[in-house]
Amino acid sequence: MSCPDYSILSGVRPDRKLTMRINPKSGRNNQGRITVRHQSGGNKKLYRMVDFVAVDKLDIPAKVESLEYDPYRTAFIMKLLYKDGERRYALAPHGAKEGDDIIASDVAAFNPGNRMRLKNIPVGYSVYNVELNPGKGGQLARSAGSSVEVQAHDAGFSHLKMSSGEIRKVLWENFASIGQVSNPDWRLVNIGKAGRSRGMGIRPTVRGTAMNPCDHPYGGGEGRQPRGTKRPKTKWGKVTGGRKTRDKKKWSNVLVVKRRTKKNRK
Repeated sequence: MSCPDYSILSGVRPDRKLTMRINPKSGRNNQGRITVRHQSGGNKKLYRMVDFVAVDKLDIPAKVESLEYDPYRTAFIMKLLYKDGERRYALAPHGAKEGDDIIASDVAAFNPGNRMRLKNIPVGYSVYNVELNPGKGGQLARSAGSSVEVQAHDAGFSHLKMSSGEIRKVLWENFASIGQVSNPDWRLVNIGKAGRSRGMGIRPTVRGTAMNPCDHPYGGGEGRQPRGTKRPKTKWGKVTGGRKTRDKKKWSNVLVVKRRTKKNRK
């Protein structure tokens, strides 16, 4: 079992004014029926209200008051104290420290955590928490260690290269934060035991090949058997794995300059 390096965190309790309680739905819809399998309540936790927009704080400098853990996301968060006295949570960039100065502006210094419009960010810089629609808040590159690379600016759009290799056009009036999301070592974490997985709200997953024929297309047989079907299927017999699911008429297809690179299947 392993865990990320929490030594960089401030070790303070969360701000009560910036937290709220969310009742776990455990993968159930408004009728109480399970729509997402293998989910449970998990440990009790408070939701931190993270500001992904910061548009109403343009040109108001802020100071990093503390670096904190967020149980609802893989990245660390930082509590910002703005010059007007307001406090807000924001995604912490990799390398952030207490006392750092942060600002959201049309043009600012290219320091990690500073937020500005894409058209003012030079080519080659890594950014995170990128907006797709003006004023909606960041939607791209928000998980631990993620970032996208600014590759070009052309005709009102910025070309961004995702970690998957996809190159996508985004309006250059949208805001993005300089740097990489904190906690890049999160991908190296080993859960280590079943109890820790249950605390994270993940229930056990039974393999299809271990089921009976009436419960799964892979089920049945004497001893261990191969899949027995030409294509991989879900529990309900739907073809999955390798089948294209993206709508050919999706409106955002025109914004994709280059599709992601395919993985070599052995």
